Amino acid sequence: MNLANKVIVITGASSGIGKSLAIEFAKRGANLVLGARHFVNLCTIAQQIEQQYNIRAIAVQCDVTIEEDCDLLIKQALITFDHIDVLINNAGISMRALFNDSSVKVLKSVMDVNFWGAVYCTKYALPHILKAQGSVVGVSSIAGYKGLPGRTGYSASKFAMNGFLDALRIENLKTGVHVMTACPGFTASNIRNTALDKNGQEQRESTLNEQSMMTSEEVAQIIANGVENRSRTLIMTGEGKLTVLIGKFFPGLLDKLVYNKMKKERNSLLK
Repeated sequence: MNLANKVIVITGASSGIGKSLAIEFAKRGANLVLGARHFVNLCTIAQQIEQQYNIRAIAVQCDVTIEEDCDLLIKQALITFDHIDVLINNAGISMRALFNDSSVKVLKSVMDVNFWGAVYCTKYALPHILKAQGSVVGVSSIAGYKGLPGRTGYSASKFAMNGFLDALRIENLKTGVHVMTACPGFTASNIRNTALDKNGQEQRESTLNEQSMMTSEEVAQIIANGVENRSRTLIMTGEGKLTVLIGKFFPGLLDKLVYNKMKKERNSLLK
């Protein structure tokens, strides 16, 4: 797919991977519909991108946990551009707390953003993507292949997203719609600072070494290439590919490896 003049809707576009995706797609000539809760910041990003890359970009305030907001996001894209070529379900939130210590409301909050947000946006966008024979993309995680301790809600939401996209892909094998699951490894972004603690409050710090992670710009470039190439699944790191491979053949060993890795994070939750 040549992205020049395509209309791309991106959720969670006010920071991190979402913002980097907006910039990367603009570099390739696409027009953008950017959705996020932080509207003032989003407007600034859209304006800067328009001026720098000579494309059209609009900002739409959107909380993906609210179905009506997702409907309005897609309606605004159609009012402005008359069609949609690509939907990037990027909005996401994490958590950090042992399940035994967590309020169930924390897991529900994570699921509402990561899974239901993708479902709502895809539901309203899909009829128009069918017409364009375009793409539906979910920004998932290796945590959607292997559960991570202290991230039960996050892992559950990404497993759910992966299953949803997998089924959607098979449903559309003969329609011309491209469905892609993108799985970064740990990425240097704001997601760990905004991760919810056991009480549902932002933890406001990262417990991992951000310097050793992929950058959001690297992730965005890989995803944009995947859309152009109509890739099926993107597992972006060697560690991620090894995780999936070991999980298929030696799941018990992988449990121990994941435990040992997560035990090394600062202020580890594991004994």
